[in-house]
Amino acid sequence: MARRMLVAGNWKMHGLGADLGEVTMISMAAEKNRRVDTALCMPATLLHRAAAAAPGFDIGGQDVHPEKGGAHTGEISVDMIKDAGGALTIVGHSERREACGQSDGDIAARAAAALSGGLHVILCVGESLDVREAGNAVERVTSQLKASLPADPDPNRLAIAYEPIWAIGTGKVAGPEEIGEMHSALRGALSESLGAECADKVRILYGGSVNGDNAETIFAVDNVDGALVGGASLSAAKFVPIIEAASARSV
Repeated sequence: MARRMLVAGNWKMHGLGADLGEVTMISMAAEKNRRVDTALCMPATLLHRAAAAAPGFDIGGQDVHPEKGGAHTGEISVDMIKDAGGALTIVGHSERREACGQSDGDIAARAAAALSGGLHVILCVGESLDVREAGNAVERVTSQLKASLPADPDPNRLAIAYEPIWAIGTGKVAGPEEIGEMHSALRGALSESLGAECADKVRILYGGSVNGDNAETIFAVDNVDGALVGGASLSAAKFVPIIEAASARSV
């Protein structure tokens, strides 16, 4: 099945009002590459302004709380993201799992809340360098995925992002064979959990030092349906070539 490519940027804890011009330029490039879905996941302080700066372009959050509201200081709810103009959210990023102690069960609850509330979800999974070197990467990541999936998700609004932790922001990139092996295993794990028909609709993205120079090679790998991009998404000059590489792949 041919799946539409998705290129999403994660600004992490970067971005001020002065940077909104980059959002507008990225949005303009996305308008020219309509064969690809493009999105930016912004810090909460920029959600509303980013959505206003780029109407019609998907803006999202970087995490979401499973509850609709309450005494959860510093958290953001599904309705808050939507109210600010957001259409999607990341859940389960390794930096949230490690720094905030989020478990697979926490991630599943957050994904379920986001999907039931009408958001699209990018659910992240990935392994450490120790796990990779021990030869346990596929087993660890597929187990993580199965434990992090919400029950009965809408496959048209769910994407999985494979991000080898050792490649995030380091300049290191998994090789095509490593990416292909993992993405194939993730597709199989989705089939086991959701059924083959449903699993075939879920996009699997690669994340980990993706840039304009390596995007074409990465997108040529089977079962790679786009990318979740960190640092390169902060500027149009670096992010647009990735969008264009995905568009070329979609021809």
